[in-house]
Amino acid sequence: MIRLMAIFTLALLAGCMAPDRVAYTPKAAANANIEGFGDIRIYADTTRLDGPAWLTIPRHKDVDYLVLSGGGAAGAFSVGALKAWSDRGGRPEFDIVSGVSTGALIAPYAFLGRTYDDTLVDLYTSGVAKELVDADFLPKGLLGPSLLKEAPLRRMVERHLTPDILAKVATEHRKGRRLFVLTTNLDSQRAVIWNMGAIANSARADALKLFQDVVIASASIPGIFPAVLIKATAGGQAFEEMHSDGGSSSQVLTIPEGWMVNPQIKAWPKGLKLNMYVIVNNALMPEFATTTNNTFAVMARASSALIKAQTRSALVATYVYAQKNGIRFRVASIDAQIPYTMTDPFNTGYMRAVYNLGYAKMSSGSLWKDKPIFTDLATAQSAHATQ
Repeated sequence: MIRLMAIFTLALLAGCMAPDRVAYTPKAAANANIEGFGDIRIYADTTRLDGPAWLTIPRHKDVDYLVLSGGGAAGAFSVGALKAWSDRGGRPEFDIVSGVSTGALIAPYAFLGRTYDDTLVDLYTSGVAKELVDADFLPKGLLGPSLLKEAPLRRMVERHLTPDILAKVATEHRKGRRLFVLTTNLDSQRAVIWNMGAIANSARADALKLFQDVVIASASIPGIFPAVLIKATAGGQAFEEMHSDGGSSSQVLTIPEGWMVNPQIKAWPKGLKLNMYVIVNNALMPEFATTTNNTFAVMARASSALIKAQTRSALVATYVYAQKNGIRFRVASIDAQIPYTMTDPFNTGYMRAVYNLGYAKMSSGSLWKDKPIFTDLATAQSAHATQ
């Protein structure tokens, strides 16, 4: 993947043109907050997720949770699935929506519902994503903080995540619905869960800027787009945290890991049924290809395997937790090999193909699996039978 090529190149050039930052301590990092905003974020490895701003207020016996993974341009898969879900009917008004990386870009619109389907379709299939790549900047980017400029991504986010969107997210938050986005705090090497509805509902003048910054940070693939510096304070000291792609910590935000491993956390309340729908914008089944024996090809292939393994492990952990706690688990992922060129990360043809796959799978009723199994069983069984 282009992610690995960037990381490798930038590692060789570490320190070149890197601006100085205000130093702060691990203790300050652990106790940092965003001044004036109150309880709007937690580390995913903690168990504190019990405030009224965090827990959904059930409106029905069924509580529907949509999880949108990372995956870059392949986020078009989620968009296709959601559009088909609206078109065929039966799409819930989700009580909880979480997004990581490209999923963070989609999540606010998925949270607000089918009214915004056409906006998402335009973003992921019209070719506007090509604006994110500034080819003229690539050679300069080798000596800077990233291969691509932040400006095109920020312009896109600011154009679409408007004061009107912020106000609507705040309204839904007050109804008890919850919207979460994951970033990675690179200084602390910890996953951070941001309560986007609480940010929107803060009524602060700088709420929109923070909302946009968090989404941009979550979608900023390390080395491809620059990390986002977010102002924080602790013990009277002001400093900037460095936040980047949520996918560096986890490709999906389902149940925080601190919850899953803590035996003191209460099970899901009786009388309520949690339905979890996880859409993975990646192919998790094995994809055979003869790998070219050069540095970048090997690193890219290894990165792809690592992301698959990381995501499968997170899904298995969630599945086990769901089985123990009576949660209805459904997962979908890309199950076909679609040609992709890492030097053309936002190729319109690829994004349309992935969108069409998501749309077709949902339309045909074949999108969801009830277990995290990502091997083509029919092919495997056929191969075994011929041996």
